[in-house]
Amino acid sequence: MASKGFFTKSFLLYHRILHRNLSIGKLYRRTMSANLPRYPSQSTSPPSFDDISNKTLVIDMDEWLLKSHSTFPYFMLVALEGGGYLRGLLLLFSYLFLYSFASEELMLKVMVMFSFCGMKVDGFRLDRAVLPKYFLDNVGLEGFEVLKKGLKEAKGVVCVSRRVPRVMVDGFLRDYMGVKDIMGREIGMKYGFFSGVLMDWNEDKLAQKLEGVGGDVMAFGSCFGKYSQQHPFTEIYTTTEQEKKNWKTLQQDMYPNPLVFHDGRLAFTPTPMATLAMFVYLPLGIVLSVLRSLIFGLLPYRLSLPLGSLTGSRSCLVGQPPQYKTGANQAGGQLFVCNHRTLLDPIAISAGLNRPVTAVTYSLSRLSEIISPIQTARLTRNKEEDRRRMSTLLAFGDLVVCPEGTTCREKFLLRFSPLFAELTDNVVPVALNTRVDMFYGTSTSIFKFMDPFYFLMNPRPEYWVEFLEKVPTEGRSIDVANGIQRKIGEALGFELTVLTRKDKYMMLAGNEGIVKA
Repeated sequence: MASKGFFTKSFLLYHRILHRNLSIGKLYRRTMSANLPRYPSQSTSPPSFDDISNKTLVIDMDEWLLKSHSTFPYFMLVALEGGGYLRGLLLLFSYLFLYSFASEELMLKVMVMFSFCGMKVDGFRLDRAVLPKYFLDNVGLEGFEVLKKGLKEAKGVVCVSRRVPRVMVDGFLRDYMGVKDIMGREIGMKYGFFSGVLMDWNEDKLAQKLEGVGGDVMAFGSCFGKYSQQHPFTEIYTTTEQEKKNWKTLQQDMYPNPLVFHDGRLAFTPTPMATLAMFVYLPLGIVLSVLRSLIFGLLPYRLSLPLGSLTGSRSCLVGQPPQYKTGANQAGGQLFVCNHRTLLDPIAISAGLNRPVTAVTYSLSRLSEIISPIQTARLTRNKEEDRRRMSTLLAFGDLVVCPEGTTCREKFLLRFSPLFAELTDNVVPVALNTRVDMFYGTSTSIFKFMDPFYFLMNPRPEYWVEFLEKVPTEGRSIDVANGIQRKIGEALGFELTVLTRKDKYMMLAGNEGIVKA
């Protein structure tokens, strides 16, 4: 009993000390935040847009455009995608340790240090390839309407980001929001690398920019510092975190530019708790990925599909798989034409048919070819040579072709190359779709051989396969390709585009602008 009383008193003492430290930490953060210069809340009512042709809008991206106040997910994306899992783990631990007592400014500087220190400046493309998707998912409709109105009618629009460095928001604001004047805090650079040191906010630079634009200035958001004393704004509109909880999320069909391509491995928003759950799950995910690879690679489909379902992998077959049947003038197999979701597309079709097929590829790694449970054949991107190779393969059995030439994650179909329509009159369209909940199974990185393993690493990866009716190939090959693209798009509910593989890689590399869908 004495021992029990001792442990009880010890626990209560520990609880009081912890509660006291947390209270002190919260009080310290509030005090530090109170010392930051802020604008007075002159108006929280909706802005009046009677005539803004002679006005300049200054919009705080962090506090007006985005719904959530937290910046941790964006720094975690930079750490993971640009530096790897070890850097991401260090960032997570430092954030959890400092959260209780550190000021917002200190935490921001620490996150910048762990995310950027030692990263190359040249070739940094996360602001265009990875981050825009997560920014767009966090844009509030009410805040966006102000920006949209300003871009259309105002004399000028300046977007300001005080919490997220400019190098992280530049691509998102320019390419997807249509903003040209962007101001944000800079990160120090030395010898071609980011130093990880976050520079202070430059009030004078903002003042110079506004003086150059001219006109009355309407401000949206807060935290513009001492500039309010130098140049009083005509109108100031603010909002609170509680009010933004009731804001609607900007829907994809309202994006100024469509989000067709994006890169990165994470298929979820990496909040602190979600990121922690991912790291806890990661060892199990690696085991599941290896186990599923062995199951689908070594066992026949009648065994691998039910065993795979026991591990959480799911598959859905829609429609009746066509029986092996040759065409009237074709002595070989059937040509299956599908959209491209992951490198596992031909295997999913082979499983749906319950018979082996041959898949043609452009740039498959040697490791992927070795472990593939079906036969693969490389193409050369030379039209005549590729036609000869595919005709030869088709003469000996079924062939799977992905005429998009590359994968697309979103609900869009890229332009179909028409070469397949010149090979045979025995063409069967196949509509494919996938669902992942933690990792994307596609990438434009140099480690593309890891794509199938990442897909199988998901807790519940899902493939959806639908065999459509056979399509005649009479007429021009380009018309046949467009017709099959349209048919697959209708089956999936996807939007058709004229984008190509080259457009995808050029855009995700950051050296070419947004391509209209």
